[in-house]
Amino acid sequence: MFSIVLVMIIGLLSTGCGSAKSTINVYNWGDYIDPDVLKEFEKEFDVKVNYNTFATNEDMYVSIKKGGTSYDVAFPSDYMIERMIKEDLLEKINKENIPNLDNIEDRFLDLNFDPSNEYSVPYMWGTLGIIYNKNMVDDLVNSWDILWNEKYAGQILMLDSQRDSIAIALKKLDYSMNTRNTKELEEAKEKLIKQKPLVYAYVGDEVKDLMVGEEAAIAVVWSGDAVAMIRENENLDYVIPKEGTNLWFDNMVIPKSGKNKELAEKFINFMNRPEIAAKNTDYIGYSTTNYAALKYLPEDIVNSKVAYPTDEEIGEVEIFKDLEDFLKVYDEIWLEIKAQR
Repeated sequence: MFSIVLVMIIGLLSTGCGSAKSTINVYNWGDYIDPDVLKEFEKEFDVKVNYNTFATNEDMYVSIKKGGTSYDVAFPSDYMIERMIKEDLLEKINKENIPNLDNIEDRFLDLNFDPSNEYSVPYMWGTLGIIYNKNMVDDLVNSWDILWNEKYAGQILMLDSQRDSIAIALKKLDYSMNTRNTKELEEAKEKLIKQKPLVYAYVGDEVKDLMVGEEAAIAVVWSGDAVAMIRENENLDYVIPKEGTNLWFDNMVIPKSGKNKELAEKFINFMNRPEIAAKNTDYIGYSTTNYAALKYLPEDIVNSKVAYPTDEEIGEVEIFKDLEDFLKVYDEIWLEIKAQR
């Protein structure tokens, strides 16, 4: 009798141990992946994905810098990747474990924020621009100036993002969005303070519902969000202002605080399978860096000038750079702007 009980206990313990799954902690922007893709990864690799989201690069950086939760994969933007590399927060990626890196279009590789892509693998790219409701705006929309037009007071949405909002004022003034000139930044601050009474709200992901629901007339958005909104409301249109804008790139990285580098590299490689990259692109509306995925996408997406503009259509652009210690000046300016009533 004792032997039978012992065998049963050992069997139960073995079953319990066998059911324990590896876990990967993923940290991404809100609404920035097809949930079914996560389920597919879990099923194929017999793992558990713990998925969390952030609203800004700065939020993501603080969370990883402070520790607490150990993220195995994160999705920062260009300038933040540059900063995280300098601060030794990222693991080097073993490219032999990422064969699907071959599916990435060459123009998205070896960019200044991560030459040779030692620390990051491209995910999505796009522009910053203006989306507007053609039935609610009767002025020509081709300039950042429209965001200061008093006719649209209370109908303007700005991004609750320090670098993006300050950049808009800087480009309106014909300055670099990476300026370290305090005089130029003071001018930009005054422009945004003057604009504040016209602004309905500083927003994040909720901009989509507000514009689709026609609760505002004009909004600053990233191009991928514009694609998703236009799909839902044909009255909306998107423009890249003539003064120039931000060309941005979001990549996948492996924080040093992570606990499972091997599984992280499997996840990054999985995300760059053409059919998986296409699923994410079709679901979120953003522009993939994966040229092999394009054949899996609907023609209206591939031919969209919002999602895939030509160099001529994009016009003059800048990529955000890491401002290092000078970032504190931007921080102070942003606090002053947000404190205005």
